[in-house]
Amino acid sequence: MAQPAATTLLAWTRLLRAADLAAQHCAEALRKVGLPPPEWYDVLLALERGGAQRPRDLQAALGMEQYALSRLIDRLVKAHLLIRTPCPTDARGHMLTLTIEGLAMRAAMWPIYAEAIETALGGRVNEEDRAALARLLAPLAEPMAA
Repeated sequence: MAQPAATTLLAWTRLLRAADLAAQHCAEALRKVGLPPPEWYDVLLALERGGAQRPRDLQAALGMEQYALSRLIDRLVKAHLLIRTPCPTDARGHMLTLTIEGLAMRAAMWPIYAEAIETALGGRVNEEDRAALARLLAPLAEPMAA
């Protein structure tokens, strides 16, 4: 089996480190003001944009592991940010719907999250390089072919 090139390893290490530091910064910014972590925001936004969804569809849209999403959904339901209702087309499944409280929470989180994103990326990398970074990362943000 071929070993990755040194530049591949360097890019990989920096990609993972940058993602980890940015995620930590965003989570900390939200935590400091008593708001839930970014993962909550992602679920709430997906349901706000896409309407009621089955967990499996939400999982595919977010790229989260099933077990992690299941635990997160339980917390969001317990916090009254989502409700579960029986799926009209499959009695074995259920639908997730954003509540008014969930909508309000998503809206409350955005200004803090947006500022944290700007601090973590926008304030550190110029516009031209951000565009190049977005372009370079595009193929890596898609699922790999089986």
